[in-house]
Amino acid sequence: MRLAPLLALPPIALGIAAAVWMIASAPGPAQIDEGAPALPVRVMTIMAEDIRPMATVWGNMRAADTWVAVAEVQGEVIWRHPDLEPGRLIPAGTEVLRIDPADYELALAQSQADLAALEAERVQLAAEADNTRRILSLEQNRLALAETDLERTRALVAQGAVPQSRADEAERATLLARRTVAELENTLALLPSREARIAAQVARSEAAIDRARRSLDRTTLTTPFDLRVTEVNAELFQTVAPGQVVIRADGIAAAEVVAHLPIDSFRQLLGDAPEGITLADMMRDMPATRIAVTLSPLSDPRQIWSARVVGIEGALDARARTVPVVVRVDDPYEGADPPRRLPLVPNMQVQLSFSGASMTGLIAIPEAALHGDMVRILGPEDLLELRPVTAAFAQDGRVVIAAGLSPGERVVIDDIAPAIAGMALTPVEVQP
Repeated sequence: MRLAPLLALPPIALGIAAAVWMIASAPGPAQIDEGAPALPVRVMTIMAEDIRPMATVWGNMRAADTWVAVAEVQGEVIWRHPDLEPGRLIPAGTEVLRIDPADYELALAQSQADLAALEAERVQLAAEADNTRRILSLEQNRLALAETDLERTRALVAQGAVPQSRADEAERATLLARRTVAELENTLALLPSREARIAAQVARSEAAIDRARRSLDRTTLTTPFDLRVTEVNAELFQTVAPGQVVIRADGIAAAEVVAHLPIDSFRQLLGDAPEGITLADMMRDMPATRIAVTLSPLSDPRQIWSARVVGIEGALDARARTVPVVVRVDDPYEGADPPRRLPLVPNMQVQLSFSGASMTGLIAIPEAALHGDMVRILGPEDLLELRPVTAAFAQDGRVVIAAGLSPGERVVIDDIAPAIAGMALTPVEVQP
């Protein structure tokens, strides 16, 4: 019989008894000693204030207006402006490129000659019509005389005064006169169709003249506005074809940037919409009237440019949850003095600072005073209170509280570890 396992039971029982005694005699959980010294903490008395929502985003500049010059006629480049080079500034109304107009001048001259010939033919036709009418009148009179003579001759033949051959001659003369009158009447009847044909040919010639003039006008390219040349694809004596892009340029009157604002930030910048305003009105009109914006190049943040919101570009980006806000700067070359002050040129990276409509009666606390969704309040008798709150948005190191706080309450700014409700504190007031 083995007694070794039984010999271990007394020490185990002794250990269990000792553990039970230690647990029973251990002190209870720590209790807040009302007589303990109060912990000094910084507190801030919150007040309702007016706050302008702010947002900062980044984007790339682009020209507000661009010019893509496309050759509309075929021909050889016979002249090119000396400033037509990438990077050069050219004022509006400047002729910058000329295509050989010889073929189009010949086409214009030919069409004008065709029109002159048709006008002469029209005059001739009018004269022929007048002559035909006069001849017809004479032939109608001769026909009347021939018919009268035929009737008289037939009467004489019936009396036996003249032979039958005389009546036959009178009848032949009458038939000849009738034929002549019929031919003249037929000629007059065909005149309107001839006039219509000439009119159609005149219209076609006039259209050809207009087309030739348009082609002739298209042999010269003139700048539509003040611009900066970015690309030139036509050299002197090079033949260009219709549809070929020969010049690309950016307008210098204004520059734009598309700022992709988060939807929540965009809504805060707009503020509360007046009653009766539709979503379309809000997207079209309210951004321009309620949102102020400035921008500065990332390469030189000291340069501050005034800008304005001009609208929303396209649709919202549902995946990124952003609103493409179009911001415009007028006269982006104003005061340019490189390298001290650079103009706002396309593809320049800039920082945009937005400020929205002022919101009244808001409560804001430092971000350090918000712990998750809880705020530490210094309650009556300077005792700590833990209160749940609802945060609206954060900006400039502060959090706007939508619900849970009231003006006049004191918020603990310092971090207390551990923070136990009811603990005594010694407040040190700081200014907001």
